[in-house]
Amino acid sequence: MASKLIQTEGHEAENPIGVCLREAFGLIESQLRPPFPLTIPSPLEYKNLNRAILYGILCEPHLAKVHIKHLHGKITDGYGFFTHMLTMVVNDLYPKLVDTAKVQLIWVTSEMVSVSAIGIDGLLVALLRQIVSGDFTEGNLWLCSELVSLFLAKWDCLLEEEPIVLTSALYTFLRLLADHYRLSSNSKLDILKQLEIKFCIRMFREQFRLCFKIGRDLVRLLQELVHIPEFRAIWKDLLFNPGEFKTSDYRDISQLYLSRTSSRYFLLRITPEMETQLRFLLTHVNLGSQKRYQAWFGRKFLSFPERETLVVDIVRFICCSHHPPNEIIQSAVIPRWAVIGWLLKSCGRNYVQANAKLALFYDWLFFDERLDNVMNIEPAILLIVHSIPKYIDVTHTLLEFLFLLMENYDVGRKDIINHGVLSAFCMLVRKGVLCSLDILVNCDAISPFLKQRLVELFSGMKATVSMELQPVLKGCSLDLLKASSLEAQNTVAGNTHEQ
Repeated sequence: MASKLIQTEGHEAENPIGVCLREAFGLIESQLRPPFPLTIPSPLEYKNLNRAILYGILCEPHLAKVHIKHLHGKITDGYGFFTHMLTMVVNDLYPKLVDTAKVQLIWVTSEMVSVSAIGIDGLLVALLRQIVSGDFTEGNLWLCSELVSLFLAKWDCLLEEEPIVLTSALYTFLRLLADHYRLSSNSKLDILKQLEIKFCIRMFREQFRLCFKIGRDLVRLLQELVHIPEFRAIWKDLLFNPGEFKTSDYRDISQLYLSRTSSRYFLLRITPEMETQLRFLLTHVNLGSQKRYQAWFGRKFLSFPERETLVVDIVRFICCSHHPPNEIIQSAVIPRWAVIGWLLKSCGRNYVQANAKLALFYDWLFFDERLDNVMNIEPAILLIVHSIPKYIDVTHTLLEFLFLLMENYDVGRKDIINHGVLSAFCMLVRKGVLCSLDILVNCDAISPFLKQRLVELFSGMKATVSMELQPVLKGCSLDLLKASSLEAQNTVAGNTHEQ
């Protein structure tokens, strides 16, 4: 029996999940029509029945309501196995599903939300991950529209049973709105944007305590949307009117700055296929052999100009969600910083490159050794240091950007940012990522102006670091830093053209 579920090329092997569902359906198809058997199925029969009903729902739209009634009558595990199979279909098969099966997939997901199925949060997250950033094809926009409509329609049910999944939806739609507002308006896209805005604003106004759980990256996403009137009002309230959010827990935006964003949110903007390819590159490909893998990845996922914004999501994923073990770090496998360097070079638009650099440095700005992971900040410093011999322009560009952020990201809270950046440097030395800060301040290739800025950061701001961190800073050759400061002062006036 040929599959009615997925589209396959002649040379492609059949997917095991698709085969499993189809065979289960073929085995007991006669039992899927009324009147249904009244016997109690064995555990194996129960699983096959679930598989067969799922295949029937996806491939027989005209009988979907019959199949779902059959499922309701037989269920004994809170829909756990059925939802698990649905999630596997989304993760492994979604791009290849025929269009009618995709429509049915959304329909049955809505049904599972209504019955509070076990595992519905994982299913919804899996569907959110299938929406591709920077993709304006009809199918991708359709999925986005269907999911935001589902979250709005099932608001009360989700709020009662799975409130945390609403934060995943908020993160996703905030990120997608930034892309959607860059595209020329058309009627379909305008409707979608209004739905996304409606959902996000409702989250902020009615469930800010949930929004707060996203952490500092909520601010990063919001800053891309301040040109939209509805979000401009949210931004003003975040800064000046915290009482508008009707929660005593929120008093100032610095609370968000100092709240680390969980790695699960960064996975939301990376499809399972992208994740598999990136983890393979960063786990099995040696430095020097990566070009063909990078070229394949670029052709597959970054070939259209609009897809460039994906680079921002990938950089954030690599920094915060892919932390290789020591055996990989100490091997010949291509390091994270090298992949990020390639990604930055692939950015053709200035605003995408700026956002990618912000993604690279974001945890630096608010780094707190008690909460943050040194692995989140490691790629940036290693890219800076390893670029010195051959690509000093990369080193200069990254250091300039970091100092630009320190000066301008939030002028009213520069003390928090300065403390965060200095704490990041101290932790990098303490953990041995950098053997010494001298590698930067005593490097002849780095411009005197930037060395002067580094010296001021390391020595002039040491008072802002906690007493616990000061010994680390003192261990970083402050006498040499001061000597370098004097040298830089003598030469900086004649070298400002380097900035």
